[in-house]
Order: sequence, then structure tokens, then C-alpha cells
Amino acid sequence: MSDDDVGSFTAEEILGSQAQAVIATDVDGAVVYWNHAAEELYGWSAEEAVGRKVEELTVPEVSRAAAGEIMDALRDGTTWSGGFPVRRKDGTVFPALVTDAGIYREGTLVGIVGVSTNLGSALRPLLERSTDAALVLRSDAVVTYASPAVRQLFGWEDSIVGTSIVPLLHPDERPALAQFMDEVVAQPGAHPALEIRVLSEAGWVWAEAALTNMLDDPDVRGVVCNLRRSLRREAHETAELRVEQLNTALQSRVIIEQAKGFLAARYDLEPDQAFQRLRSYSRNHHLVIREVARRVVTRELDLPQ
Repeated sequence: MSDDDVGSFTAEEILGSQAQAVIATDVDGAVVYWNHAAEELYGWSAEEAVGRKVEELTVPEVSRAAAGEIMDALRDGTTWSGGFPVRRKDGTVFPALVTDAGIYREGTLVGIVGVSTNLGSALRPLLERSTDAALVLRSDAVVTYASPAVRQLFGWEDSIVGTSIVPLLHPDERPALAQFMDEVVAQPGAHPALEIRVLSEAGWVWAEAALTNMLDDPDVRGVVCNLRRSLRREAHETAELRVEQLNTALQSRVIIEQAKGFLAARYDLEPDQAFQRLRSYSRNHHLVIREVARRVVTRELDLPQ
């Protein structure tokens, strides 16, 4: 039996049977092994992949810096696992749950083996039936997964995967969220919801953001952010708008009554006749009646008899 045999099976047969993508590279990142699941997940055949740099095949531009950090950890002897935006052969980016481990000989890193699966598939039973918009964030606020509800609630596209959530937050909310993220990353589990303004198709809207630290969960490896429209804030803003509209209407009524009284006294008119004069002038000159009334009261306008 060769060194590559395990019982009656070869190592290649065992790795090839895995449902998760298994990719092995040398220390320079050149692919030396690419199983069938990797072909299915990334779209490249083993013949196309072997010998090429793995970053050319699977790592989008937004993930290059993180890939460098992973290599540094592996050289230090540390296994890395977490959510990571990756790219298919057709160029589409999707969230993957990746575990990378070093292969060492006599303490020297000689290769890397990575196991990956579609994070969306892993999270779908947990998050995709929720009416909330569900995101999974790295500790640096980069989105590694977005549920379908993000489009329904906020109009966000799938392309937010692999990008920072910060540009989607109102500038006034960013410092608070940065502090909140620091607290969440430091403490596993659920945290109280935070009200923030986020960018939607309709502009800035208030949302409740509930963050849960699941960095240690093997199926998540990230911070789950559940977003929903803030009904309390929306009701408050609607009430404020209604009050403002009522105040405006009251002010208009007052200025119109003042103008009617001025015209009635000056030209010996009945109140209804004074109002008709205001309305006729506003229609003939395409002005709102409140503006005509204001000009009459301030003596900017002398309505003809």
C-alpha cells in the first residue's frame, strides 16, 4: 500500500468524494489539487485549474487584502476559517465559508489545503425565510452574505457581497455603528438593536439593526445583522410631517384672513368678495393664494379694483 492509501482507498478518492470544494496549492498559490466539488462550485475544471494561481481563479479584487492576511496566518501556523467573498469562472461573486490550513514538513509551510462551501447554501434554512433583511458581516464590516429580503426592503443588489456596508449608512450613523461593531465582535451572542439610517431606493430610511456575534459558529463565521424598517421612527416622522403640514395650513389661513380684512376695509368689500379678488388674482398670475395674501398684507401688492 502506498503512502497515499488510507485503508483500501487512496487519499485522492477520499478527497474527491467530498461534497465540499477541496483545493490544495503550493506556498506560491499554484493549484496542485482540485476536486470535483471545486469544479461544481467555481466552474473551473481540474484540468483548467491545476498549475494556475488560485487567486486568479477564485479571489475577487475585493478579497485580495484578506487573502494576504490569511497567508500570513498560515505561515505563522494558524488555521484560518471564516466567511469570504469568492468568484466563479463566469465572474459572479458569492459568499463562501472557507477553512484554510497549512501543510507543514519539519515545521516548514510547504502547501495549503482549503475547504469551501457556498455560505448562502449553509445559511439559507436559517436566514432566507426571515422577513428581515439578513446580512453576514466580517469583523471589518465587509458583507459576506445577503439574503433576498435586502432587495425587497431596501433595493440593495447582490453586488453588495464583498463590499463594506459603511457606504450604505448615513454619515451621521457611521461612528455609532463602528463602536457598536467593536462591542459586538468582543462579545459573542445577541446584542440590543440599534436604530440607524440606511440608504434605500427611496433615499435615507430608518432601520433597526440587530447584530449577533456568530464568529465562532462553524456554519456562519461572521456577525449576523438583521435589518428591518423602523416602524417607530417612521410613525414619528409621519406625525412630525403631519404637524408641519397643519402648521403650514394654519399659517396660510391666518395670512389669507388678514388679507381679506385689509381688502374689505380698504375697498368696502364683503369678506367673500375680498376672498374672490385674492383668488382671481392668484389664478390669473399663476401664484398660490397664500403668496398673493402675503404680498397684500406687506403692501407689496395693491390689487386693482
